[in-house]
Amino acid sequence: MARRQIVLDTETTGIDPKQGHRIIEIGCVELVNRRLTGNNFHVYINPQRASEEEAIDVHGITNEFLRDKPLFHQIAQEFFDYIKGAELVIHNAPFDIGHMDNEFALLNQGYAKTETFCQVLDTLKMARDLHPGQKNNLDALCRRYDVDNTKRTLHGALLDSEILADVYLAMTGGQTKLNLNQNKDDGGEQQKGDIKRLSSNRAPLLVIRASEAEQSAHEARLDLVNKEGGQCLWRAE
Repeated sequence: MARRQIVLDTETTGIDPKQGHRIIEIGCVELVNRRLTGNNFHVYINPQRASEEEAIDVHGITNEFLRDKPLFHQIAQEFFDYIKGAELVIHNAPFDIGHMDNEFALLNQGYAKTETFCQVLDTLKMARDLHPGQKNNLDALCRRYDVDNTKRTLHGALLDSEILADVYLAMTGGQTKLNLNQNKDDGGEQQKGDIKRLSSNRAPLLVIRASEAEQSAHEARLDLVNKEGGQCLWRAE
């Protein structure tokens, strides 16, 4: 059975939904069996309230820009149908899931909590387990896994999801390299990444094996280690 994952990010008016903060942007990238499909989901939302200045400084989405965007109830069913049954891959998942659950609850239409119809994988927790005591924000992970994030001057839900997809696949040892620099038509508002990926049809890597002379020199070096009282870990007993 195909494994469907949705790499998801949101932007909001502020941090805490309990203080009335709302989602203003959702960006999702679909992976099926660890391959990017191009079946993405991206929408801006009118939150019916002003964003905090600190939030605008992070994502650059102004209150004026959002005035003519759809309300959450207008995109809720489409969004629900898109993510239902998938595994959501999110960096700092409690933040995004908390806002999503709040938005669905505000509709009073019987939507259950996200964890009941989706699995959730938190890449921040995964990164902390892999790299304890180190910075594990998205920019730090891009540097660690050599993912190009030079276009990320501000946070943006779709661009961050595209970048996180690369980071997640690199963290879990998979092939990431497909071209995301697509010309998607979403009214001209979408941020476009410029992430370079290797073609899956590229020629196989050339394997260069040691010559007999190189192998002999290597064995001589191991003999020297043993003669000097060391213990050679590369040579079987």
